[in-house]
Amino acid sequence: MIPTKPHAALLASPGLGHLIPMVELANRLVTHHGFHVTIFVVTMEPTASNNPNNNLLPKQPYRSPTLYNLVVLPYVDSSAQMSPTDKIMTRLAIMMRGYVPSLQAELGSMEHNPTLLVVDLFGTEFLSLADEFDMVKYVYIPSNAWFLAMTICVPLLDKQVKHVGPLNIPGCKRVEYDDILDPVFDPENKDYDEYVRIALDLGTADGVLVNTWKQLESKTLFSLKNNKILREIFNKRVYPVGPLVRPVRPECLGGELLEWLDDQPKESVLYVSFGSGGTLSSQQTTELAWGLEMSQQRFIWVLRPPIEHDGAGALFHAMDGQDQIVSQYLPRGFLTRTHNLGKVIPMWAPQTEVLAHKSIGGFLSHCGWNSTLESLVNGVPIIAWPLYAEQNMNAALVEEELGVSIRPKLLFMRGFEFKEYEMLELIL
Repeated sequence: MIPTKPHAALLASPGLGHLIPMVELANRLVTHHGFHVTIFVVTMEPTASNNPNNNLLPKQPYRSPTLYNLVVLPYVDSSAQMSPTDKIMTRLAIMMRGYVPSLQAELGSMEHNPTLLVVDLFGTEFLSLADEFDMVKYVYIPSNAWFLAMTICVPLLDKQVKHVGPLNIPGCKRVEYDDILDPVFDPENKDYDEYVRIALDLGTADGVLVNTWKQLESKTLFSLKNNKILREIFNKRVYPVGPLVRPVRPECLGGELLEWLDDQPKESVLYVSFGSGGTLSSQQTTELAWGLEMSQQRFIWVLRPPIEHDGAGALFHAMDGQDQIVSQYLPRGFLTRTHNLGKVIPMWAPQTEVLAHKSIGGFLSHCGWNSTLESLVNGVPIIAWPLYAEQNMNAALVEEELGVSIRPKLLFMRGFEFKEYEMLELIL
């Protein structure tokens, strides 16, 4: 029997930061537009393909068989194609490239081919499969329209000239030097080539979906549709589909955490988290601990093991089973001295539910777009500490355009060393 519902195939890049917005897009397609959806997931570990509940979607009820199917593609080891010096964009691109045959085989084995293919930013090389299987093809940008506008302009830069100043985008807010993505600074590295390739691939899609909305970025969305120069560069339709955030499920908080939050005064707690991929160094972790303690500010801190010289380290390092040894990363006696002041939660916390609680008054965040949106929809102001990717741009947007964030300037002087506890003491 031929299915009556349109069937969409969605492809998510590695990491919860990419999977979560794709899941929420699937929920929207199913519940509001009557689609049947299959989500294909790329993993970074061989065990994840065998157990998606434990490895891909930890401690959260993201899977919903009644709404969509989730298919974990068989693990492909691409480590031989990477060098130790490859950065995050290059590594993700290499990983994704290795899965093209896997998705091709999965689509070919389906009894009824999907009619729509949606990939995220790192899946643009899969768009050719849409032509092979006669599918409409879209790219989903789980970030803001300003980032999209910058991306489509990058191929116009002169590769022979190292970029040293602000980046002007026709009709849009310019991107200041300290906020530009790292690949743009060095045209000679692999990240730059991959970023340009992705930007050019966007032009082969039938359209682009962006996790934003008109009231949030009216000027940028207007320019993407109407600015003559931007339209000459990129003539595809851009659809704002946000805010797509995970709905609040109070049961995810758990008894102990919920009880502690309920006991705190309204808007008195600072929530500290750097997302599923963000990591601090050992020194930064220590200094942040001192800052929280000396400020005497109530807090919830989601703590991951430190990794040196890699703000996106958690994306590429397995950290399962390390949730009982957080004290070794903190100043001696910190947990005892702050026992009545705050909570240190290893590895993961139900962020949407925490931010929705009445006792949360602020969010010390890396400004990943998922976290930024969750903060915005819950009305929680942000202290911005960007770590990698487009997070500096996100921080600039919420501070300079929306006025809902504080961004300590010392954090954004490239190469400047600072002490986090001094920054926190100034703010809190």
